[in-house]
Amino acid sequence: MPDLLLLDTHIWIWLFEGVEREIPRGIKQTLRSASMESALVVSAMSVWELGMLEVRGRVRLSMDCRVWVQRALGAPGLRFQGLTPAIAIESTRLPGVVHGDPVDRILIATARLIGAVLVTRDHRILDYAKTGQVRALSAAP
Repeated sequence: MPDLLLLDTHIWIWLFEGVEREIPRGIKQTLRSASMESALVVSAMSVWELGMLEVRGRVRLSMDCRVWVQRALGAPGLRFQGLTPAIAIESTRLPGVVHGDPVDRILIATARLIGAVLVTRDHRILDYAKTGQVRALSAAP
């Protein structure tokens, strides 16, 4: 079984909104393969972050946000990861130096606790991954 791949919020949006041009070809193939193995994961915090981005006008979706989320979470090969007490506490005790964005901290903690690779273009997360504290896959061009 392949590694679980935890999608950062922007990767999830691009993938399911059809903005795949933002995702490098090799990463798209990795995501397709993981999808076939039901190894893609979306965090509850990404759902929350998407809602906040959409209501603030920073993200424009092709349909109502509630419908989009329901459909995107129902996609084949995708798993939903709730926010557990263990993840919440882990996010406050991450080793090393991590920036303060709470959503990123929760995504990092989620990846660590479920043994997933975090797929992201966020350079702050990728820099943190270089310290060996979380596994990440760069979706940078």
